[in-house]
Amino acid sequence: MAHLSIEQLSEQERQLSARYQGFLQAGLNLDLTRGKPSTEQLALSDALDGILAGNYKTRDGVDVRNYGGINGIPEARELGAALLGISPEQTLVGGNSSLTLMYQYMMFCMYIGIQGENSAWFIEAAGKPVKFLCVVPGYDRHFTICESLNIEMINIDMTASGPDMAQVEALVKADSNIKGIWCVPKYSNPSGECYSKATVQRLAQLGNIAGKNFRIMWDNAYAVHDLDTVLDLANIMDACQQAGTTDSVFITGSTSKITFAGAGVSFAGSSVDNLKHFKNWLSAQTIGPDKVNQLRHVRFLKNHAGLLAHMEKHALILKPKFDRVQEHLTAALEGQGVGNWTIPQGGYFVSFNTLPGLAKEVVRLTGEAGVKLTPAGATFPYQTDPQDCNIRIAPSFPSLEEIDQAMPVFITCVQLASVRQQIAQNS
Repeated sequence: MAHLSIEQLSEQERQLSARYQGFLQAGLNLDLTRGKPSTEQLALSDALDGILAGNYKTRDGVDVRNYGGINGIPEARELGAALLGISPEQTLVGGNSSLTLMYQYMMFCMYIGIQGENSAWFIEAAGKPVKFLCVVPGYDRHFTICESLNIEMINIDMTASGPDMAQVEALVKADSNIKGIWCVPKYSNPSGECYSKATVQRLAQLGNIAGKNFRIMWDNAYAVHDLDTVLDLANIMDACQQAGTTDSVFITGSTSKITFAGAGVSFAGSSVDNLKHFKNWLSAQTIGPDKVNQLRHVRFLKNHAGLLAHMEKHALILKPKFDRVQEHLTAALEGQGVGNWTIPQGGYFVSFNTLPGLAKEVVRLTGEAGVKLTPAGATFPYQTDPQDCNIRIAPSFPSLEEIDQAMPVFITCVQLASVRQQIAQNS
């Protein structure tokens, strides 16, 4: 685009503006904001409803309708352990949201203390800010947790193999008030990377070089969410075992994008000692989780093999949508110099980078034309993208027909914003 004359750019702007005006008049109302399962995906798990058929007993004869069982039922712990890549003894089963477990654990570390009162992060920081490393672009809900707990966030660059580990290691060595790092290790949200084995091994060593009570928040939300080829992720707990740092990792996952997004089962994993302290604190809040729902999920999914077979059905629904997004982007924007995007092999997002300084404008134009996108900046701490370029596209919820309506709008807005920027720079 930079090689075009001002006259050529102005003509492109005129044509794109006319196309955009057509979208404004079309009255579209489409949503690509969050990675929600579609109605068709949710229907894959409708057999959960009524599956207990009056049999509320676990294999040990426990009636799940009653109080108790803060660990979760044994069958559900086994299911979660296989998902997280750990042992049942290292697994806690919660309610419907792994985000709740993340928030509770972060609050526990920050204000209560992993090993008692004097180990609370805010006490160890001795009046200075508690800090956390955030790989960017990243998951906005992680950043919200830190903001709500007054934890200062530090951006870490994402590479093709995961976080920039040289940057991570230098920071944690230099500052003992850096208390952890957020990781979405497989199909990272939103950019889709899968951490390499070397990266996982270096992360496992952080507990040996960081300050006291450093934690890796290992949000493996997309552990089994492959679209086609299955990518293997190195086991973080095994790596920590070898490094002697098993206390330094807290693993989470759930069935939110496996069964019902609003009525799934969450899992947390860590060392037995970590879980003991965490559960003691949790016991002041609850007598136990929803064990009825845990038993429903075990009866429905049966085991890890059954879970993987279920995920193949999800992939059959999701892959055509991701393929369609790629078809639109490639046909219209490849080689145009107005942006770049990821081609994920799993997960729930496509990450698109505009030219610097244009993400907010593209999101604004797209929204006014009836296509809602995640707000620009949401994939960075404090909603501030230093380059103002990253946009997260979520193709899971809309139908193929709706994607075919939404993507030309998005593409036109990228082109229009880019041409207008070039005109302004050339004027």
